[in-house]
Amino acid sequence: MRKVRENVDAHKVYSLPEAVALVKKNATAKFDETVEIAINVGIDPSKSDQRVRGIAQLPHGNGKTYRVAVFAQGAQAADAKTAGADIVGAEDLIEAIQRGEMNFERCVATPDMMALVGRVAKILGPRGLMPSPKAGTVSVNVAAAVKAVKGGQIEFRTEKGGVIHAGVGKASFAEAALEENIRFLVDIVQKEKPATAKGTFLKKMTLSSTMGAGVTFLV
Repeated sequence: MRKVRENVDAHKVYSLPEAVALVKKNATAKFDETVEIAINVGIDPSKSDQRVRGIAQLPHGNGKTYRVAVFAQGAQAADAKTAGADIVGAEDLIEAIQRGEMNFERCVATPDMMALVGRVAKILGPRGLMPSPKAGTVSVNVAAAVKAVKGGQIEFRTEKGGVIHAGVGKASFAEAALEENIRFLVDIVQKEKPATAKGTFLKKMTLSSTMGAGVTFLV
């Protein structure tokens, strides 16, 4: 880590291409590190009308493969399986979750199943797995929703202190692909600026790999 930090000027604001190149250079772990962005936004986190949340279908995906569970029945259940869902069910899926069987990282549901899904909201919610219309994971077009999640769709939201964290790819990605993913996400976050937020919205952006040092940059 000392060597990695020596390569980064903590007082410098890098250009995006410089930041991406530096983060890739410093990703020396024996696994394919995730490249993560932290965006400090100018909001008051204590005000509910200033919380920022949205979804982004990154142009080059995020390099992760998710196991997706879908709450659906009938033709929509069949569509979900065809689209690549790993687990599809209704009452049986609810019972499995209640038993602690949760072999999945994302959930999708059709609108008519949400009353049923509500029975396990206290289990899914704290894990960030509750299907949501805002996140695009409650949809009548369940096949499209599954493909979006499988294709690298990410959900972002402001955390404590008004910071958004998101994975934007892997260290093995080409620099151009990472840059395009980052510009795409930053543009979407900018469009989600609350009407009541005043002053500079994108206050600081930092890029890092899983085991690397943070690099401050501007787009």
